[in-house]
This record gives sequence, structure tokens and C-alpha cells, in this order.
Amino acid sequence: MRDELTRAWVALIALSAASTMLALVVPRGSGSAAVGAAILALAWLKARVILRRYLGLAAVPDIGRGFDLVLALVMLGALGLYLAA
Repeated sequence: MRDELTRAWVALIALSAASTMLALVVPRGSGSAAVGAAILALAWLKARVILRRYLGLAAVPDIGRGFDLVLALVMLGALGLYLAA
């Protein structure tokens, strides 16, 4: 159990670092839509790690798939709003 949480923590740190690097490396205006979408995708992965590992949804795959669907719909809505702005 503790090893899984440690791996989840390391994954969250790595995903956060990747998001930060993307935000810092790409200047505003040049390809910012693609970078914004990539950062949102990384946020989606972080949310999945939190739901599966910290909340224990990995133990109940059916409920986990339901959460994945709702999370995907929320992220697609956020992506649509981001691209519309």
C-alpha cells in the first residue's frame, strides 16, 4: 500500500513538473492552444492518479470507469472553453 502511494506521489510530482516546463518554455501566442491542451491533458492525468490511488478507485474498476467518464467530460468542457477564449 505504501509503495503505491509513493509511486502515485512521484507521478504527481513528475506531471506537475511537466506542466510547469510546458508553461515556461512556450511563449504566449505561439502554439499556445496546443500547449494549453497539453497542460489540460496533464491535469487530467493527475486527477486520474489522485482518484485511483489516493481515493482507492483502482480497487473498484466499474466505479473508476464511471469517474473517468465524468472527468473526461469535464476536461473536454474545459478544453472547449479554453479554445473558445
